[in-house]
Amino acid sequence: MNTNSTFDLSLCLQCHCLAARRRARELTRLYEAKLRPHGLRATQFSVLVALAAVGPAPIGALAGALGVERTTLTRGATLLERNGWVAAEGAQDGRERHLRLTEAGRAKLEAAYPAWKAAQDAAEKAQRTAQAAR
Repeated sequence: MNTNSTFDLSLCLQCHCLAARRRARELTRLYEAKLRPHGLRATQFSVLVALAAVGPAPIGALAGALGVERTTLTRGATLLERNGWVAAEGAQDGRERHLRLTEAGRAKLEAAYPAWKAAQDAAEKAQRTAQAAR
């Protein structure tokens, strides 16, 4: 390994990827703080919303729509299923499970919506403030 490097690592401190990930973690903390009293994480809320919007869906398609790995969604769906908020059903050909929102899941979603909306409004306000400061 060459120890006399000619590249400037200080540029890495301005990394757009790092900045985006930092901002994503800040946003996640904001939403999760608002949703915590409802027993939901931000990712769980998103799954409930997606199922309410599109109806029953194969796990693979739902994972793609949410931008998460199929295995990640499967693990998360297990807890949602255990809480009775979603139900898993086998597909006709038996190769893939479908998730559907239960009545309890819809009630949970409706109860948590105002908390999500408060987080959404706070995020939008912070974004406007940041843009005005530029």
